[in-house]
Amino acid sequence: QVQLVESGGGLVQAGGSLRLSCAASGSDFSRSVMGWYRQAPGKQRELVATITSGGYTNYGNSLKGRFTISRDNAKNTVYLQMNSLSPEDTAVYYCNVALYSGSLSLGNYWGQGTQVTVSS
Repeated sequence: QVQLVESGGGLVQAGGSLRLSCAASGSDFSRSVMGWYRQAPGKQRELVATITSGGYTNYGNSLKGRFTISRDNAKNTVYLQMNSLSPEDTAVYYCNVALYSGSLSLGNYWGQGTQVTVSS
């Protein structure tokens, strides 16, 4: 059973930084896409960034440059470094893992979410 454990959220002042972590367990993640999504109050969940097991990254609109996604395949952990945070970044951040065998999807999993609050 896939489990995702997120950490690193919290309260930060505008202009500050946070680093989120998500540790995955319970499966073979050697062929997976790991990523982060966020959902602000009253808004739809949106893509923050994803990274493949080979290191290919994809970012949501206007986030590349301030946010950096990375992963440690040996630890099955994905990270999100967030810099120059603004109140507009306030949201619940969700870790996501999509498992594949070739082009076949083996499942899509979500973490419980971690709150990020940026004060002005």
